[in-house]
Amino acid sequence: MTEEVVDTATEQTVDQEALRQQWVRTQFQKANSFLAEKGVIPNKVFPEESRYLAPYLAIWKMDSKQPTKQTFWVMSGDLPSDYVDVKVAKTAREAVRHFSLMWQLKAENLHKSGATRDATQLKFANLLVSRAESLFKMHEDDKIWS
Repeated sequence: MTEEVVDTATEQTVDQEALRQQWVRTQFQKANSFLAEKGVIPNKVFPEESRYLAPYLAIWKMDSKQPTKQTFWVMSGDLPSDYVDVKVAKTAREAVRHFSLMWQLKAENLHKSGATRDATQLKFANLLVSRAESLFKMHEDDKIWS
């Protein structure tokens, strides 16, 4: 009986890891597609500096060759995809904080400009605020980054 329990627990761990790896692959494809839509062609990823907080957030450090050689932090997951130049943050954790603050400002600018009179823009601004708050909480959680 004990062996059956151990086998079941091992199978569940293997299944969870397989699901996590599939999620990471999906987010990598999403990040690449997002950059391509912006005219940026990814060349290289730095997996040791990237972080995956499945199923919420993947933050990738990526090089591009086109249109120019540049390095970015690219974010994908259960939130809007976005990217910034790597110069704004030394680490993935700092990049998460940067995105959080940037999204708060974007949402505020949408409100100030009157764009949120449009229901779609209001929904987007609210999404930015919600995700920005979640990102900031993730940034503050030392357990995630240790």
